[in-house]
Amino acid sequence: MSAARVAELRYYPVKGLAGVSVERADVLATGLRHDRNFMLVDPADGSFLSQRVLPSMAPLRVEVLADGDSLRLSADGAEDLVVQVAYDGKRRDVSLFGKWFGAGVVQDAAAEEWFSERLGRPVGFVRVTPEHERPGWGVHKGLTGFGDAHALMITSYSSLDGLNARIMEAGGDAIPMDRFRPNLVITGWPEAHTEDRLLRASAGSLEFGYSARGIRCAVPTVDQATGEKRGPEPTRTLATYRRQPDYGGGVSFGIKGAVLAPGVVAVGNEISVHEWLPEGADPAPSSR
Repeated sequence: MSAARVAELRYYPVKGLAGVSVERADVLATGLRHDRNFMLVDPADGSFLSQRVLPSMAPLRVEVLADGDSLRLSADGAEDLVVQVAYDGKRRDVSLFGKWFGAGVVQDAAAEEWFSERLGRPVGFVRVTPEHERPGWGVHKGLTGFGDAHALMITSYSSLDGLNARIMEAGGDAIPMDRFRPNLVITGWPEAHTEDRLLRASAGSLEFGYSARGIRCAVPTVDQATGEKRGPEPTRTLATYRRQPDYGGGVSFGIKGAVLAPGVVAVGNEISVHEWLPEGADPAPSSR
């Protein structure tokens, strides 16, 4: 198998908002530094907000400043807003998918107002607490911040090329990788979905492992640059060859991963696979 390398690194300061591409990243136990430390929530009950129901979240941008002490919020047609980060202080109850319930540190009211104006509805804005420790699930469990359930989303260009070939063969338009909101993108594998068999690997000084298949919701049908729904692709084409009966019949693209040993990773680093899953094996659903 030819050498594979890191092609892209991306973190998402606020869950559901635009990502930030970097050439080098410190990776903590919960994922890339600054990844999904913040979250927008329904002020009524603290449940998380996402592109699943608010696709207009996609083009809202957040820049981490002063090593995380402040944030710059920006969007086309809006004035930028810089706010200080509250690492601790007033808290509110928050939840993810009705399965995880915890607390978030309430952030600047000006930021909540800025997001509310952009999204056309009231929102709350919170950060993980200093003691936040949320376990993932799957083969390797690890920890995560406000991610769906895992520290890393890992995809490959061979998988995207295979998907786009099928989409275009059916008369559709190719889609970009950002639709899948990955943290780590791999290039150099000749076969699509090689990442499905990656059990334990390293890049730079980071060691990471397979947790579960990346089951896709409606978010990949959202244009990440405009916040507009562009369905039915890629879901329609993925449904023709990537159904996962063991995951309730959902369609998969990429894998969810856990951080086994924190470290530093950079674009261009070689991917060293230390252990592969046997062909066709995926014990993750029974581990949930």
